[in-house]
Amino acid sequence: MKEQVKEALEQVRPFLQRDGGDVEFVDCDEKGVVKVKLRGACGSCPGALYTLKNGIERVLKQQVPGVTEVVRVD
Repeated sequence: MKEQVKEALEQVRPFLQRDGGDVEFVDCDEKGVVKVKLRGACGSCPGALYTLKNGIERVLKQQVPGVTEVVRVD
């Protein structure tokens, strides 16, 4: 599942980079919880939670079977 998550994040990455941000895969567990770090402008953006849940999480759930949640770690 880790490789599938990394591939899906590569599809999201250009949209974040266009606004000066980025996402870094940290880990995922057996419950389907994916941990990511938001970098650059995304790290301090007031809309980061929206980006995480309505952007990154939505895409990962659609493309990677077994993903249940995406959480931000620092």
